[in-house]
Amino acid sequence: MADAQVAAAPEGSNKVMLACYVAMFTLWGLAQVVLIPVPVNLISMSTIIIYVGAHRSLRLRDKAHPDNAESETLSKEDAMKFPLVGSATLFGLYMLFKLLDKDMVNLVLSVYFSGMGALTLAGTFDPLVHVVVKSETLYGRKFNLPWVGEVDLTFTPSGLVSLAFGLAFGAVYFQTKHWTMNNILGISFCVQALERISLGSYKIGAILLVGLFFYDIFWVFGTEVMVTVAKSFDGPIKLVFPRKFGNPLADPPIKAEFSMLGLGDIVIPGLFVALLLRYDAHSAGASPALRDLAAFAKPFFHTNIVAYVLGLVATMVVMYQFDAAQPALLYLVPACLVASLVPALARKEFGALLAYSEEDEEKAEEKADGKPVAGADAKKTK
Repeated sequence: MADAQVAAAPEGSNKVMLACYVAMFTLWGLAQVVLIPVPVNLISMSTIIIYVGAHRSLRLRDKAHPDNAESETLSKEDAMKFPLVGSATLFGLYMLFKLLDKDMVNLVLSVYFSGMGALTLAGTFDPLVHVVVKSETLYGRKFNLPWVGEVDLTFTPSGLVSLAFGLAFGAVYFQTKHWTMNNILGISFCVQALERISLGSYKIGAILLVGLFFYDIFWVFGTEVMVTVAKSFDGPIKLVFPRKFGNPLADPPIKAEFSMLGLGDIVIPGLFVALLLRYDAHSAGASPALRDLAAFAKPFFHTNIVAYVLGLVATMVVMYQFDAAQPALLYLVPACLVASLVPALARKEFGALLAYSEEDEEKAEEKADGKPVAGADAKKTK
């Protein structure tokens, strides 16, 4: 029975994920012709992105999944350093915009983000294309490059179609820099980050959120750096939502007006929400190979999705009330952390949640398979 459930999971997953993609891009398409209220557009889009990315991250539980070789797991040291590294990067960009020609800086950054965007867009759309182009035949080959290592240039037919689309899209974006294309690339960056990065444990996730809580407050309220970089950077590091459509043919020309949400305000809480979804799967005893969206109870995930929405609502209310940019993590971090404790205390799982670690889960699987494991576990097996 379990095997049948696992075998059926991908089809169920594809149908629900297809519905999520349709909802996401229907909202995106409507925004081109209808002036959707910014709070509705912003909250709906970012929540759908997290929903999609979190469920795609369930593959991180399957250590045999071929794509997990490209995944990354944050350590406690990484989480503690993240606000410092982020601050150095942010201030470095600020100084570049202040000291150098802004157009030249944006040109260099555009080349990089157009290329990366093409690859992330291909990865984001591949599961959707795979629903139609189902062949698993691999084309291309792997080879080694000096100082780089193994380069894998093998693609399935759906991967080739997705890559061709991604490269074409990246080239057009580089030429036009249109806000609608910026949002497509921003969406793909978010989904790929949520799918491929694991916080490792609940404790590491909490450390990262708390560190970035103070990071966001300092750089938004304490300096002009964050707002200056966000407004100067002509690239897909943010999603933009029209407040007013422009009309260059009017006399005088009418300039479009936008609100923005940084990708970090989606990805950082999203990584935490995705971790809690995987904890739900772990707590429910779901098979690592089972990735069906409706296959297990998700109390922590659903509670945190609601908390994320409420955090964004609070951000928008304060922003409109004071007519000033707000550090969204000021509201999102407490919302997500508190929301993670509510089901933990109600279900008497606080200790289990605090102890949850995906590294420990991986070691346990390796031991069950009879594989050697590193460190203390390896010593126990001798």
